[in-house]
Amino acid sequence: MKKQLNSTPFFKLMIAVIGLVSFSTLSNAQTNNSVEVNGFVRNFTGLLLNESLDFTGNNNALDFTIKKSSSKVGFSTNAYVYQYPGQDVKLGIRELYVDLFSPKMDLRIGKQQIIWGQADGVFITDIVSPKNLSQFLLLDFNEIRMGVTAVKMKVYPNDFHDLELVWLPNFTPTIFPSSNSIWRPENDFPVPVSFDYSNAKVSSNLKNSELFARYSLSTSAVDLQLMTAYTWDDDPSLLSTKVMDSLYQLSSVVISPEHHRLLVSGASFNASIFDFVLRGEMAFYKDKYFQLNNPLSVEGLEKKNYVNYVLGLDKSIGMWRLSSQFIQKIIVNHNDYLVSDSHENLITFMANRSLYREKVRLELFTYMGLNNQDALVKLRAFYFPYDGVSVELGTNVFIGETGMFGQFNDNDMVYTRLKFNF
Repeated sequence: MKKQLNSTPFFKLMIAVIGLVSFSTLSNAQTNNSVEVNGFVRNFTGLLLNESLDFTGNNNALDFTIKKSSSKVGFSTNAYVYQYPGQDVKLGIRELYVDLFSPKMDLRIGKQQIIWGQADGVFITDIVSPKNLSQFLLLDFNEIRMGVTAVKMKVYPNDFHDLELVWLPNFTPTIFPSSNSIWRPENDFPVPVSFDYSNAKVSSNLKNSELFARYSLSTSAVDLQLMTAYTWDDDPSLLSTKVMDSLYQLSSVVISPEHHRLLVSGASFNASIFDFVLRGEMAFYKDKYFQLNNPLSVEGLEKKNYVNYVLGLDKSIGMWRLSSQFIQKIIVNHNDYLVSDSHENLITFMANRSLYREKVRLELFTYMGLNNQDALVKLRAFYFPYDGVSVELGTNVFIGETGMFGQFNDNDMVYTRLKFNF
């Protein structure tokens, strides 16, 4: 019976949607304060273009949001359901919070996504919400960015300034691909590798909580944000230890992930110059841990200060919207014995336009790594036959042999995404 039920997940999601819409209708009929219900049902089917021609990432999803608010209090929850072939249904809450409103201050308490910064497709000062990289960078960014339990206070001295303070009582790390995932990078060790997670957990207590602050200024000429954070590195440092056998030959390697404290300061801006939009963002990381060039060394980590910044330029030409970014990572006082390059350079380019009275949209987005001459090219075509319905056909093409994108050069794919918004 269980197998039979799992063969019809899409219809079960549709039943859930009907129930939610019915709930919204009944709630609106019984109270003066409206309840807003929206979300989507989605089917994703991907096909690898390598020799295997395997289907990958196939899933059905239901994502829905329920909101209710008044002049002084608001409530919101965003839940999701994922069904993958041969796996248990995954249920989760991305957001669940209460808002308290006043003329000069807003307070949000609960699980929430917090979005900072001006960059597209990269994370510079957008570090409050950790990332879900289980499918690399192929999920929508509202799904990559995870919800965190937080207290967020926003103060409005006047119409041009605001101050945002965020406290995270519990640390949430990045989610990486599982060991059998095609998005799990292969290690280059010549011997078996095991993992020791004894130091990976960050205990939940007041001492280990995280603090973030952002000041924003908005004028007719420029939008400016300044931020600082006392946080944990969401991505763990990997300490590698070699294990020798009785003949003093290398027999295995033990990798010990561990998260470390970071002090981060940064800024971002957005300004219109003639017919262009200029965007910029920068973050300075104090005492970030980097791996040494010898991965078998017991002392395989070293602290370095680190800068990450982006400059972007946007322009509309007729029906086309164009955007390009230059991103650079700099390790201050770099040494040759570090695994990472002193400078890592990345370019992104995006172009899209709508056709046939916005029934069709074409889009190109590409990452281009300059250090390793690798790239990820994402081509997508959307068709909107009816309000709330979209059909997407896309490709993800990986170019190169090494680097962030080149390591996945066997994972080129085509996919379809059918989506119903309600």
